[in-house]
Amino acid sequence: MIHQKNITVKIKRLAHALEGALPEYATPGSAGLDLPAANQQPIPVEPGQRTRIPTGLSIALPPGYEAQVRPRSGLAFKHGLTVLNSPGTIDSDYRGEIGVVLVNLGENTFTIKRGLRIAQLVIAPITQIIWNEHEQLPDTERSSGGFGSTDPDEPPNPALTDCSDYPFPTQ
Repeated sequence: MIHQKNITVKIKRLAHALEGALPEYATPGSAGLDLPAANQQPIPVEPGQRTRIPTGLSIALPPGYEAQVRPRSGLAFKHGLTVLNSPGTIDSDYRGEIGVVLVNLGENTFTIKRGLRIAQLVIAPITQIIWNEHEQLPDTERSSGGFGSTDPDEPPNPALTDCSDYPFPTQ
């Protein structure tokens, strides 16, 4: 049995949007809705190139939710095409067109044709925090270990083991 919470989201088709069905879930268990490309002309994406693809859609999410733009696994695996800022976040107060920033990490040019399902849109609840600043944080077994420090099969890299004196950029 699938436990889910349904919410209503207002959606607007822009002048260049595809006609027909709105984005939909491919299966009853799908987490993401497939987003279509709404470009008027084919867009070739060369290896290493990134581009913004229009969807022709705008949404009004209810407060307390975000939309995440995620890659489609088939495009990523078969062609090296992925969402560059994955997941891309659409905030509940954004009302502009949903754009998908795609990058071609493959070896061949890939052409985005109108109507191609280019990404998935996942709606998720958000939590906003209230900071509680302290001089010291509680210690843990991991402490400040990062950058692969929890991988037991990987020997520790001395350059990454202690980053406490690493100068992070301040600009």
